Amino acid sequence: MQLKFKVPIFDVKNLSFIVHGQSVLQNINFQIFNGEYIAIIGPNGGGKTTLIRMLLGLEKPTSGEIRLFGKKLRSFKEWYKIGYVPQRASHVDANFPATVEDIVKMGRIAKRGIFAGTSQEDKHVVEDAMLKMDILDLKDKMVGTLSGGQRQRVMIARALASSPEILILDEPNTGVDVVSQQRFYKLLAKLNKEDGMTILFITHDIGVIADDIGRLFTINQKATICNDPKKALSCEEMSELYGIDAHLIHNHKHEH
Repeated sequence: MQLKFKVPIFDVKNLSFIVHGQSVLQNINFQIFNGEYIAIIGPNGGGKTTLIRMLLGLEKPTSGEIRLFGKKLRSFKEWYKIGYVPQRASHVDANFPATVEDIVKMGRIAKRGIFAGTSQEDKHVVEDAMLKMDILDLKDKMVGTLSGGQRQRVMIARALASSPEILILDEPNTGVDVVSQQRFYKLLAKLNKEDGMTILFITHDIGVIADDIGRLFTINQKATICNDPKKALSCEEMSELYGIDAHLIHNHKHEH
């Protein structure tokens, strides 16, 4: 019987990035497979956001190769398969003239094209994305009137509206209150466990979600891949190097 091997969503080999003679990333190698929940940590200036930008084709590596769904980055066209929530995505002008539903609908453009009409499928997908992020009751609200936590969930719903296979989030909790952060983490874990959504997540709050993530990438010019996040995070050296509040692991309890 012939074995079938899964093609990774991302396959990164020997990736390096140098800018103005300064090495930002050195010889990065990893694969990300369907259904994984991976957190990225590292000190400020360590290259985390640069790495994400290269995965999205927004920065060109100095050397190395990135494959998406088995295709070389330069020939990859199906960007709707990747939902992306950048830093400070929830910061919206209070006077921005759009409702929650308007914003989430924008996520369908990546999938359907800018000139496509709105189909019944589009309406269903948009409503489902709002439902998953627990914002369906806010759909007619102006996005500028919402709290930071609510806007955060709107931006993630917009990313989900393209029906992606992986969700990439770059420190989306910046400026969001603690209660909203906790609610957000629960929604992410639910997306991963119940919907099988692959999640790649840059964060400084790693102790809070240590029980949920499957792997941990530490990025500080070079990459270290850890398959046992809780074990790694209990190390004092790790806490000091990456600014992690590791004791949060021991305080974290799942709700049943």
